[in-house]
Amino acid sequence: MKLPRSRRRAAALIVLVSALILAAPLFAAGNREGSLPRRLEIFSWWTAGGEAEGLAALFDIYRWKYPTIFLINATVAGGAGSNAKSVLATRMQGGNPPDSFQVHAGHELIDSWVAAGKMEPVTFIFRDNGWLNKFPRGLIDIISFKGEIYSVPLNIHRSNVLWYNRRIFTANGLVPPRSLDELDRVCQILARKGITPLALGDNGIWASVHLLESVLVGTMGPEKFKGLWTGETRWDGPEIRAALRSFARIMGYVNSDHAALSWDGAVQYVIDGKCAMTVMGDWAEGYFKAKGLTPNREYGWAPFPGTQGSFIMLSDSFGLPRGAPDRDAAVNWLTLAASREGQDAFNPKKGSIPSRTDCDRALYDEYQQSAMDSYRSETIIPSVTHGAAAAEGWLASIQDIMAGFVCDLNVDKASVSLAQAAARHVR
Repeated sequence: MKLPRSRRRAAALIVLVSALILAAPLFAAGNREGSLPRRLEIFSWWTAGGEAEGLAALFDIYRWKYPTIFLINATVAGGAGSNAKSVLATRMQGGNPPDSFQVHAGHELIDSWVAAGKMEPVTFIFRDNGWLNKFPRGLIDIISFKGEIYSVPLNIHRSNVLWYNRRIFTANGLVPPRSLDELDRVCQILARKGITPLALGDNGIWASVHLLESVLVGTMGPEKFKGLWTGETRWDGPEIRAALRSFARIMGYVNSDHAALSWDGAVQYVIDGKCAMTVMGDWAEGYFKAKGLTPNREYGWAPFPGTQGSFIMLSDSFGLPRGAPDRDAAVNWLTLAASREGQDAFNPKKGSIPSRTDCDRALYDEYQQSAMDSYRSETIIPSVTHGAAAAEGWLASIQDIMAGFVCDLNVDKASVSLAQAAARHVR
């Protein structure tokens, strides 16, 4: 007997609802196993040219490898992470970590989130992939705490680099200065010709600390500089005052709007010919290339005067927060960052060199190959400005002191304050 249409519809609805009820446990299990859309949030401060392009290259590989995972590029602008670190602290303390975040290798991570128990060790990534011998032992030591590795170093940067506009130098018969006295003479020549000698962009005070770091090494040498962070070198010694006096002289040659300018704005001043030189890490090289410039054609480089033979090092790395929303996706990200494929995709664009020792040298430009050679042969010095040499609290004290010093250039006041800060923080 044929049922009326209304009853047929009701019967079909009952069958459909019954099927959904029966399938519900399987459907829920499928969600638990990852059928819901997955997201990977990567937190960084890479927004400028070169660094943003390098990050995009890594993202492209990740999307190709894991096409079902939606990538969230959570960037916070501000050189050296000056703004990003505050945002990250709020999230970490509030129990809302990203899946992985950029952090300077060394004390910046270990003395903060590792010490607070908020990071997972990532030794297994190196061990399971057979990569422990692909990274220098000294670097493994920097990223380790109590026998465990806590971050993946994506790159190596050199901090103590003087970049210069080759057209300006050639037109004025100048060569890169090799000492602080030569730097002073070059600046005098340029200033007399109406050219601002040195570009500085310290709207984030870290850029002034970055400059002071190179001046300190150029004044006292690598071993005494390293001793500042271990207590072996006194902060009230004559070299500190000499370095502060040199810094004060240099400040007389920088652009008047330095406090309103960012680091990449200072590099742009060199590109535009508004200034002849700038002192910045070799992420500046990534910025030069992103603007279409070629090394040793439009721009040149040299170690900061007096620091020949010294390589002030920092490394951008990524860690694994406890409670990462998608731990498996984060582990895949960290594995990519540690791989030769990932490092060879990222570093040629960023201006840095790989932290691995087995990457393809042919992919890197003239500057980067010179940095690779220097890294292997020169004295390696951990950067305090970029988290490798000292705890964040000590760096914050130095930044506060420098914020005042760049305004009043009072050497006596700054030297006393730096010594007092060291007494509070040195171990």
